[in-house]
Amino acid sequence: MVSIREKYKKEVVAEMKKKLGFKNDSEAPKIEKVVVNVGIGKFIKDSGMVSDILESLKTIVGQKPLMTKSKKSIAGFKIREGLEVGMKATLRGKRMWDFIEKLVSSAIPRIRDFQGIKESSVDSSGNLNLGIKEHLIFPEILPEQVKNIFSLEVNITTSAKNREEGMALFRALGFPIEKK
Repeated sequence: MVSIREKYKKEVVAEMKKKLGFKNDSEAPKIEKVVVNVGIGKFIKDSGMVSDILESLKTIVGQKPLMTKSKKSIAGFKIREGLEVGMKATLRGKRMWDFIEKLVSSAIPRIRDFQGIKESSVDSSGNLNLGIKEHLIFPEILPEQVKNIFSLEVNITTSAKNREEGMALFRALGFPIEKK
């Protein structure tokens, strides 16, 4: 089976050149980075849960996530400035392509009642933003060992100049984007 990275180099660039009228391979949009983000606001008091989420995210993305801190205090959410309220991992290079491969080929098909990624998930700059409700869809997470389910957000940043280029790139790569 051909990996997504090889598919991009061999098929997608040529298809994008033909479809969008590019003259050079370098003009074709490419994926620059993937950011995986988890909010831990409701688990702040329980350090054991935070460490479980950290380990699960580390297993999913293949690198240690960075803890993110709140920028300002919000009394309604019981958050003070500087409090750790989330974690994120920025993936580039081989880890990025491995994560995208895992996301498209094994994780997304495991989502219950999945109808396809909505077209509105691609923004005006051609970037894809996905919210995943259960981290259990990733194959390396064993449901028997999970104490608490958490959701995460995946942002795939591209070099596309507009929404149409981004949409064409994701469809060519095999992302299951629903058709109108």
